[in-house]
Amino acid sequence: MLLNFRSLGSAIAGAVILVGLSACESEPAVTTETAAYEGVTAAIVNGDPIYFSDVELEAVAQGQIEPGTEFTTSHPEYHQILEQLIDQRLLAQEALARGLDQDPAARRRLESGRERLLGNILVESLVASEVTEDAIDLMYEEQVKLQQLDDEVRVRVILVETSEAANEILTELNGGRDFAEAALEYSQDTNTRLDGGDLGWVSPNDLADPFPAIIGDTETGSISGVFESPRGWNVLKVDERRTRPPKTKAEMRPEIITFLTFTQISDILRELRNQADIQQRDPSELAAEADAAADETGAESAPE
Repeated sequence: MLLNFRSLGSAIAGAVILVGLSACESEPAVTTETAAYEGVTAAIVNGDPIYFSDVELEAVAQGQIEPGTEFTTSHPEYHQILEQLIDQRLLAQEALARGLDQDPAARRRLESGRERLLGNILVESLVASEVTEDAIDLMYEEQVKLQQLDDEVRVRVILVETSEAANEILTELNGGRDFAEAALEYSQDTNTRLDGGDLGWVSPNDLADPFPAIIGDTETGSISGVFESPRGWNVLKVDERRTRPPKTKAEMRPEIITFLTFTQISDILRELRNQADIQQRDPSELAAEADAAADETGAESAPE
């Protein structure tokens, strides 16, 4: 099935409220410099610490940085975000001092916010464990095959025995070496070597994996990276296309992450709903109960 990613975005929004779906990457790498701030306080407000990690999380929530990217005290938005958190902490402390957290309506709102945060933490945990690079690669391979059903490309390939040899050839090609010349000198594919590695016009899906995905991820006129196939190690060049090229992996990556995230949310919600005891009240009962409460309140407040 060719995914309709645009409609999936609406489906996710309807399924669960998330803070920053774009943050759902597979186990984002934390830089060494950022890790050095772990457990370090950025400020202390009336005895309550604000940690550097709090500032970092707020920077992600505001879209100032991507999850896993470097964030230090030298970031241009660091001090502004810290000041915002200090103001937020002061307001929260004053609300507690006035006992506003004991109001029944406020307590329900606080509990609702806690539930939302816990739900987001669960989703982040699921994404970190399930939305992996392997899952993204597999989804991209499936989608690019569907997008290339009617595609025809003219491809040149260099085949060698080792990744080291392939990387050395790629270095030459990136340095300006003509692909056909390099194929004639190095390629071990006897069927194409004398033709400069030219496979002619082919349908990508007729080739063995991972050729369809590699071709889909290589722009017309460009050279791929080194990759392994059943016959050895390869570098290819896409000379021409007769149809519109599919999106590259980089272009499709955010959409794939969104889809895989939606799948994980849907699966866990389906499982939880099947196991849960859920009893929804009839809306008419709620309306009648609210009217009765309003009448009772009005009677109590009426002058004698």
